[in-house]
Amino acid sequence: MYNRRQFFGAIGKPAAAAFTVAAFDPAGMYRKLGSLANYRGTPEEIAGDEAFWFEAQQAFTVDRSIINLNNGGVSPSTAIVQEAMKKHQDFSNEAPTYTMWQILEPQREGVRQRLARVFGCDSEEIALTRNASEGLQICQLGIDLKKGDELLTTTQDYGRMITTWRQRERREGLVLKMFPFPVPAEDPDEVVSLFEQNITPKTKVILLCHVINLTGQIMPVKKIVQMARGKGVPVIVDGAHAFAHFEFKQKDLDCDYYATSLHKWLCAPFGTGLLYVRKNKIKNLWPMMAAPKSMENNIRKFEEIGTHPAAPYLAIAEAITFHQGIGAKRKEERLRYLRNYWAKRLLQNDRVKLHTSLKPEFSCGIANVQIEGIDPGRLTQYLWKQHKIIVTPIKHKEIQGIRVSPNVYTLPKELDRFCDAVETVIKNGLPKS
Repeated sequence: MYNRRQFFGAIGKPAAAAFTVAAFDPAGMYRKLGSLANYRGTPEEIAGDEAFWFEAQQAFTVDRSIINLNNGGVSPSTAIVQEAMKKHQDFSNEAPTYTMWQILEPQREGVRQRLARVFGCDSEEIALTRNASEGLQICQLGIDLKKGDELLTTTQDYGRMITTWRQRERREGLVLKMFPFPVPAEDPDEVVSLFEQNITPKTKVILLCHVINLTGQIMPVKKIVQMARGKGVPVIVDGAHAFAHFEFKQKDLDCDYYATSLHKWLCAPFGTGLLYVRKNKIKNLWPMMAAPKSMENNIRKFEEIGTHPAAPYLAIAEAITFHQGIGAKRKEERLRYLRNYWAKRLLQNDRVKLHTSLKPEFSCGIANVQIEGIDPGRLTQYLWKQHKIIVTPIKHKEIQGIRVSPNVYTLPKELDRFCDAVETVIKNGLPKS
């Protein structure tokens, strides 16, 4: 169907013209990736090169009658990932106890190794999960705590993870402490100081978002982790919105626990995730589903969830190939370019407030915008009903607005349509009915 020779054999050829084949052609897709991999120019220069991104956009099968600006929730997979899913699922159904369990399941190890290389860690520190929530809950529920112990996080952390702490609080008599921080936050030392000020002798674990889902704020993870480690407090890092969004490695975070969803910015199959646990921390972290004592030092104990499909996990490999084919740094700069494209235009209006820093060290492709006097929920409904534009309403006690998150398949002309629609609302208000 396709192989490494077909993929790498294409590297060095000039970028092709328009992608015009009538039917999906996996080998052709890999040739295009090969040409893009050798495309000349810095990531910053390529960020606005529509010829380059036109080629990447053709990898997706999205419905262009809809403008999806909620890729932070879940992103579509490329055609090559979808085809891989179908191929593996069809093979699984030939004789599942043999084809799925004995043939396909062992191939997860190759995916584990590739993910480890992307994250920059040992493959024996990577567990394949179903999403960031599962990986984070493994950590949140798997750390031994006792009545009176304090849990620390911010008021802007993800609701499901706060709910997880609340359940332990109710069940075990733990104490959850939360604190606010500036929006946007452009002083890393101030953020670190706020965490440090809220640590007490009873603080036993910190939950920290790498990227705040409400605003796209990038947090100073490494500084917080190292500060907390000096006080003997472990940090669980929620990387749901960070992995494959912008370029970094585990060493840039220095964390012991990290969980992410792969169906967001990696564009892997829906229901796939990654959990990183530093090797010396695996033994004392309980899995969410029981595993035998013989697996207590084995990262795979966190994958003991009973019968599960092999197809989604194996198709992650194709998502990695696409991500690496266009280039992680190029992708980062393109996402930031798209964010700036719409944000800077809307900011020309005095009624527009951006709850996200435009400085590259503090954000990337996600931003939260508020229109003074406009309810974000009603604006979201209007954009969908009248323009078939998908955004996310944010109605938090500290932040009001809509979250906008394009992806590499998003066209600038689609962002023009989004801006046109919002500017019409700014000028005329929302319809009464």
